[in-house]
Amino acid sequence: MQSTPIRILSGDIGGTKTRLAVITVDGTRLHLEREQTYASRDYAVFEELLGEFLQGSDIPARAAFGIAGPVQGRVAQTTNLPWRIDADALQSRFGFDHCTLLNDLEATATGLAALSKEDLLTLHAGAPNASGNAAVIAAGTGLGEAGLFWDGQRYHPFATEGGHASFSPGNDMEIALLRHLQQRHEHVSWERIVSGPGLVSLHGFLCQHRGVPLPDWLSHEMQKGEMQQGDAAAVIAEAALSERDDLCVEALDWFVRLYGAEAGNLALKVMSRGGLYLGGGIAPKILPRLQNGIFLDTFFSKGRMRPLLEAMPVRVILNDRAALYGPALYVSKI
Repeated sequence: MQSTPIRILSGDIGGTKTRLAVITVDGTRLHLEREQTYASRDYAVFEELLGEFLQGSDIPARAAFGIAGPVQGRVAQTTNLPWRIDADALQSRFGFDHCTLLNDLEATATGLAALSKEDLLTLHAGAPNASGNAAVIAAGTGLGEAGLFWDGQRYHPFATEGGHASFSPGNDMEIALLRHLQQRHEHVSWERIVSGPGLVSLHGFLCQHRGVPLPDWLSHEMQKGEMQQGDAAAVIAEAALSERDDLCVEALDWFVRLYGAEAGNLALKVMSRGGLYLGGGIAPKILPRLQNGIFLDTFFSKGRMRPLLEAMPVRVILNDRAALYGPALYVSKI
């Protein structure tokens, strides 16, 4: 039976940026009619941003939004923004027939079905014909995690807030890092470390621990305008990738090791025999560091469970629209 193309408003709402698009969905084929990206913090409420995008346009009957934060029923409170998003209120104000809210990592997991082989980079092939549950972990402004339950015929994505689980140090240096961060945060989660702001925290700790002042050039970069932590993280990562600064190299390598450690934790908890996917904005930008073995070393390093993890495929999502495709695919089936 041939499907009927459906026109959908889809959104990927993050702590740094929000991307909206009108997408035509035909099965798992998607066509972007128009797309716009906004700086999330430029808007006091989401409705203001959405109204700007929809002004003067033909509003689709169906809308779905992936949101960086927990979704409770039809309401979501963003974790790294002061936005409260209510699907019923949006539906009433903008006249949608259907409006759905998803966690952003659940959205990314759903969007995997729309990706091609070219949209994925394999870090580790895993066992031949690997199948079963899968998982997605995504470091960006925060740290998102989701699972995909395999029922034997198809995947069922589900949200988690695993990025907010307590950080577990694995050596003396990481214990010192934990104590350092406990002075700043009541609860030190994995998100406090494996994220853009986390990379900045790692670098700051290393400066203090090594007794090394912040380099003048880096201080200058960080003082330009109103630099956010995400911008500072990009500066540190670029300095590391270009081998410009040894401390930046150390910070990024440490970040990658910890990213691998938490990815391994998620893979074990979900039993992701079908694969572990790295999403988010950071992974594609630091591919050389992900490919040099540091990430996989800590991903596999789970004692007696190492053979289980070595059998799991590990892939990086290169197409940053996965989180935008997911809500459209989800609501197209309603």
